[in-house]
Amino acid sequence: MQLMNVYGDYLLRTAVLLVNDHQTAEELVQDTFIIAFEKINQLEDVTKMKGWLTAIIINACRAKMRKWSWKNIFPRMDIVNHAEKGDSTDDPEEIVLQLFQHQHLSELIQQLDYKYREVITLFYFNDMKINDISKQIKINENTVKSRLTRGRVLLKALLEKGEVNYERTEQKNKQTAP
Repeated sequence: MQLMNVYGDYLLRTAVLLVNDHQTAEELVQDTFIIAFEKINQLEDVTKMKGWLTAIIINACRAKMRKWSWKNIFPRMDIVNHAEKGDSTDDPEEIVLQLFQHQHLSELIQQLDYKYREVITLFYFNDMKINDISKQIKINENTVKSRLTRGRVLLKALLEKGEVNYERTEQKNKQTAP
């Protein structure tokens, strides 16, 4: 129970960003804790609990993403709350704007291939270092770096495309306004 309290939110955020569905992410987190409970004797160093649980959730997400039916049913992602708990902003407009920006960014990240989404999530949202990501997902550090670079380029292109679409919509609205 204590493990769930300490690592539950972290694992849920990771899973939501990777599988793009809050309900499925919750199921994967539950599965992760069940696997951890069953295989706790395989953990040699308790100080590496977070990394061990992260490896389990990543593998669970990968397995889910490999299923054909899952790839064809991609529901819209729920809002992922990235706001810091210590944030003392009381301005409702600013809070709504931040939520919109986070939702928009999360939706764009979901458009990336899984291999880019995975490294971006681990690097930016889970604050993992490149060498830790390399060990976690068992790929070369240079591959992690190239996926991060390529993922950022693709994400930038999606952001710019969204800005162009937004600007066109605004121009159309102004032209049709009385």
